[in-house]
Amino acid sequence: MSFSGYDIIGDIHGCASTLRRLLAKMGYQKQQGVYRHKDRQAIFLGDIIDRGPHIREALHLVRDMVEAGSAQIVMGNHEYNALCYMAPVEPGSNEYLRPHTPHHNRLIAETLEQFQGHEQEWKDFLGWFSGLPLFLETDDWRVVHACWDHQGIEQYVRLYNTNRLLPELLKESVNWDSFVGKTVDTLLRGTEIVLPDCQIMVGRDGHKRNFFRTKFWAESPETYGDVVYQPDPLPLELEQRRLTELEKEQLHYYPREDKPLFFGHYWLQGRPKPIRSNLACLDYSAVKFGRLVAYRMDHEKALDVNKFVWEYVDAPDFPK
Repeated sequence: MSFSGYDIIGDIHGCASTLRRLLAKMGYQKQQGVYRHKDRQAIFLGDIIDRGPHIREALHLVRDMVEAGSAQIVMGNHEYNALCYMAPVEPGSNEYLRPHTPHHNRLIAETLEQFQGHEQEWKDFLGWFSGLPLFLETDDWRVVHACWDHQGIEQYVRLYNTNRLLPELLKESVNWDSFVGKTVDTLLRGTEIVLPDCQIMVGRDGHKRNFFRTKFWAESPETYGDVVYQPDPLPLELEQRRLTELEKEQLHYYPREDKPLFFGHYWLQGRPKPIRSNLACLDYSAVKFGRLVAYRMDHEKALDVNKFVWEYVDAPDFPK
């Protein structure tokens, strides 16, 4: 089936009720148990799970749409994390590809809690996660969860002839020194710079970090402040710190002349708008009482601020 356009939807994190309202606002109707549009297709940017109140419900809604052909989806870092969290390092081992640390346990806690008593269902969803593409591309647009890595994507497709994370590569993907590990980490988590002198930052969520996330579109950056891209600001002395040549070499860059790219992941706030004419982040902190955001993409070369659509997240997703 050909579609007249695509509705690209940011990180949901279990906000199923808000997702239903957003789909209805864009003209999707439930037919035979599945949301469909008469001539458009939804594209989900991943991170359907974790944190929110209706994770099972959101997963069923999205998977039903994908299996019916009314939607596509790319893998988010939270779906990837779940796969690694549930995968033993070796059969029968008590160690897992994603270690069961207090921080990791906390991130997936709501998902596992909501699937208590539905263990086979959870196992089925894990199987579905393992087949999700890492990126999608058409003649008009590209989508990825966190960062488009031209070189990594080209090499990955050349080596494995797929845009999916092959199950046999899952173990290798947690080795960040490997090609697969570096590529998957970039696509699903973005790029980062490790803080100098073993410094640690404490985010608003209380989590301690020794790195900060970076833009992949900064032109001629000179300081940390030129490339930082995360909800928590850098301390002033770090913001003014000059990038080393090695740090500059590690940055990625998405050219202005490339086709429009959509991604999620970064917890933005405020009124949705393009980052520039060919870049849009659609993660506007839905599960933190922000907005669940979509962009209604047709065939435009330059993104239009008036084509963003959103629903604020409130009851019944988070009843008072």
